[in-house]
Amino acid sequence: MAARAALITGGSSGIGMAIARALGEDGYGLTIAARRPEKLEATAEQLRSSGLDVNSLPANMTEEDALAGVVRSHKERFGRLDVLVNNAGVGIGEAMHEITTKYLDMQLGVNLRAVIIGTREALPLLREAGAEHGKALIVNTASIAGKSGQPWLSVYSATKAAVIGFSEATQKEVSGQGIQVTALCPGFVDTPMTEYVREMVKPEEMIRPEDISEAVRFLLRTSPGCLVPEMVFARPDELSGAVG
Repeated sequence: MAARAALITGGSSGIGMAIARALGEDGYGLTIAARRPEKLEATAEQLRSSGLDVNSLPANMTEEDALAGVVRSHKERFGRLDVLVNNAGVGIGEAMHEITTKYLDMQLGVNLRAVIIGTREALPLLREAGAEHGKALIVNTASIAGKSGQPWLSVYSATKAAVIGFSEATQKEVSGQGIQVTALCPGFVDTPMTEYVREMVKPEEMIRPEDISEAVRFLLRTSPGCLVPEMVFARPDELSGAVG
């Protein structure tokens, strides 16, 4: 049984996979969850081939029972939860007058509702870890678009701004319980989610998924008295108005 354990949603690729690998290399038992079973299991096998202890569970992030099942599976496998990474997300660009209700609901469900439900379900285990060693961690993947609303990404921007607000509220509510909460706000990261912009921004000019996973490592190495409410990751031209 691992001395520490982490649960990562959206763990089959990109940022989630990078965080899973980093934490696994640091000795954490891992539960990774994502929507597509084949892709998730391929990632799990890749991580296991590196000697990491991985529990994988396909889950639709818009379904409450599925989210609760992920936490339950993690508890059955590892018995503890020290790090929760609410990373699953979806971004769909549409002009405001053409917003599709289906895509509106999808982004609200995955980007915000799943973060709230996942946190609710995981808090009992995180409180136990916080009481034990004073350094349980919740990481919520937001976006630089949550810092400044972006055209054609109005719904995505709104959900990510809400994630930042929810992270702040969570931190205040768990104050004194040994739990720290950080919202990550990256710009364009070289992941499948940013394929749509590669004609404008070359992959090699984007932020690396490993930049984000190293930030999580940093958060776990700070002292219990050092809170980091949010971290912004930007490419130089993103500071002048572009978005990720």
